[in-house]
Amino acid sequence: MVIKWNFLVLALLAVICISGIGIAIAEKSITIAAICFIALTVIMGYGFTKKKKLREQGKL
Repeated sequence: MVIKWNFLVLALLAVICISGIGIAIAEKSITIAAICFIALTVIMGYGFTKKKKLREQGKL
């Protein structure tokens, strides 16, 4: 079993963003929640795009 470190880092960043959204909601900070949501969307989009490219190249 080989660990794909780049995907692990992306997953951890996504978890941090999701946690940030929860904390921002608890603190009633719409701005931070919006920033975390945008960052989550970018991170997840990049991860799925990278995975698709690797799958097309036959490396995944």
